[in-house]
Amino acid sequence: MNFLDLLTMSAGNLWRRKLRTVLTVLGVVIGTASIVVMLSLGIGLKQSYLAEVEQSGGLTTVNVYSGNELTFYDSDSGSSSSTEQVELTDDIIEEISQIEHVKFVSPVLTGSVIIKQGLYQANLYVRAMTTDALEKMDIPLASGSIPQDGEELRYILGNQVICDFYNSKTDSYPYWETGETADVDLNGDFFAIYDTDAYTQSMWGETSEDGTPIQPPKKYITSNFSVVEGSLEEYNEFSYNTYCNIDAFKAQLKKVFRNNPIPGQPTTQSGKPYSYWVYNEAYVQVDDFNYVTEVQQAISEMGLQAQSNAEYVETMQNQFRTIQAVLGGIGAVSLFVASIGIANTMMMSIYERTKEIGIIKVLGCSLGNIRTLFLLEAAFIGFFGGLLGLILSYGISAVINKLLGSSSTALDMGVASTGTNISSIPPWLALLALGFAVLVGIIAGFLPAIRAMRLSPLTAIKTE
Repeated sequence: MNFLDLLTMSAGNLWRRKLRTVLTVLGVVIGTASIVVMLSLGIGLKQSYLAEVEQSGGLTTVNVYSGNELTFYDSDSGSSSSTEQVELTDDIIEEISQIEHVKFVSPVLTGSVIIKQGLYQANLYVRAMTTDALEKMDIPLASGSIPQDGEELRYILGNQVICDFYNSKTDSYPYWETGETADVDLNGDFFAIYDTDAYTQSMWGETSEDGTPIQPPKKYITSNFSVVEGSLEEYNEFSYNTYCNIDAFKAQLKKVFRNNPIPGQPTTQSGKPYSYWVYNEAYVQVDDFNYVTEVQQAISEMGLQAQSNAEYVETMQNQFRTIQAVLGGIGAVSLFVASIGIANTMMMSIYERTKEIGIIKVLGCSLGNIRTLFLLEAAFIGFFGGLLGLILSYGISAVINKLLGSSSTALDMGVASTGTNISSIPPWLALLALGFAVLVGIIAGFLPAIRAMRLSPLTAIKTE
């Protein structure tokens, strides 16, 4: 008897006992759906968390800051000594770029710039970076382009920056008070104020040390804003920041402050600015998430502060593995119960077909064929139960995502903001669940198949 004959015979035997087969398959359907839906919830939570981390800074990003001043105590002399902190200069940036697995590094010069148009103004938090870094950060733009080297200073505004424009006469914020954005044209010209301290002091009528009123600083015209893609409700790591080319920004600051100290830059004891730039931070991209911790450690050994999301992600991944194991275990209980149903169905089938088994043995059917016959029947139950269970799982998953996609539960998990689903069934889970259902069926049918093999032909033929 060849395999095709055994396959046909197994399907026919199950078809003759439709009701029992359907009820047994139903048990497998429920078991498979339970375990798949439970695991899909764990996977959805993990994907949602990783998407939120990606939006808040990235998985392969390391932010570097100047090191802290170190103090050493000499127990022999009883004195202490301090070492100057390691500052982020161009030389240090070059050293960081040479670290293995560093994809690129950019100095970041931050600053505050006030822009005005008509009655409205906003305080921009500027992050000046290299053009190469701005391009590799993949900033999604709704309009405009990435500022290039050699161009005049122009800015990229986050999609939610416009919410922070306020009326300079009434000090009211239209968006936060009425839901309507300020009446400004981002395609038009703005006045930019770089000496924000002098501007604020002049507005408050403050005076200098000699008693003379502080004069308002010079205003510069700026235009050609690029805008980050996204609505006012869509948040990403670029939403509230303003970006520009670092060389153009430094040139503008030199033009504004001339030989005077630039805010945020160190000075000598006499108050004169240094001849080199000290950056607020460095933006480092690592080529692979698995090397983020290694790169972070190498940067820390240089005496700098290095921060990344790697530590939090590793901790959360361990927690999600535990959650998935618990959820999978709960679902597996249902499949275990279904396996008992398969074993019961197969045993009942043997008792009802004892005479049939005896006849095919007498006709020369091998013991292996008899075992395969019953294992195929059990595998059929597992396969169809698993297949229907998968279909049911996709339906339940769709309902969960539909009903809870915009609920408070979803918002708490960050799903609504990241666009990920609460329940996610990847292809590997579907294939694994189907294979597992078939395996459970075969295991459940193994003992009944062995019993069928061991039946005595003569005794089986005499059975009524």
